[in-house]
Amino acid sequence: MFIPLYDHNERVHIPFPIVNLSIITANLAIFFFYQGMGESRAVGASSYSFGLIPAVFFDLRDLAPQLQMLPEWASLLTYAFFHGSLMHLAGNMLFLWVFGDNVEDALGHVRYLLFYAICAAAGGLAYALVDVSSDVPLIGASGAVSGVVAAYLMLHPRVKVWVLVLGRIPLRLRAIWLLGAWVVYQVVNMILSADSQVAFVAHVGGLAAGALLVVFMRRKGVVLFDRDAV
Repeated sequence: MFIPLYDHNERVHIPFPIVNLSIITANLAIFFFYQGMGESRAVGASSYSFGLIPAVFFDLRDLAPQLQMLPEWASLLTYAFFHGSLMHLAGNMLFLWVFGDNVEDALGHVRYLLFYAICAAAGGLAYALVDVSSDVPLIGASGAVSGVVAAYLMLHPRVKVWVLVLGRIPLRLRAIWLLGAWVVYQVVNMILSADSQVAFVAHVGGLAAGALLVVFMRRKGVVLFDRDAV
């Protein structure tokens, strides 16, 4: 749909989004050093060792011993730090780079880290509950990033964002139209694309968690919907 580039949205409470940048760094490091920059065997092995597999999570199946790296419950978080390709990684990290710093600013460092983890878990759980017997692993930060997008939309719908539409047309649009369309796209595809390789249900699970959590986790005095914007 579009590639976000830059938002005109100054941080107010924190000078440096250390948690957001640390999450991005961790994702990049895992992909380039642990997953071999997307090498197929490394991606395949890590998907089963660290991805969220519903049947394994619900103890309906067991992983091969050589793939059992962590307890099953841990995959609710670890899946969000592994990606299937460079484009998969780049898309998630770009959204996080553009929108995550302002959400961290609104929540604070510790609460933003907790917020991100809960959104990741919510997206993973939504994916797992749709088909508890599935043995298809879920990987990628999309669920957590969707939560960040939902929080940003709740906080700053009037902020204008520079994007590339269709990958080549630069436009400056308000977040409410840009991210609102993105949210609708995720929901519609979740309903219509049951057999898609993209786990839209995880995106929607993260979106719902992010929209709810930001209401209760934002700093005291931080308003919703840009009510103090001129």
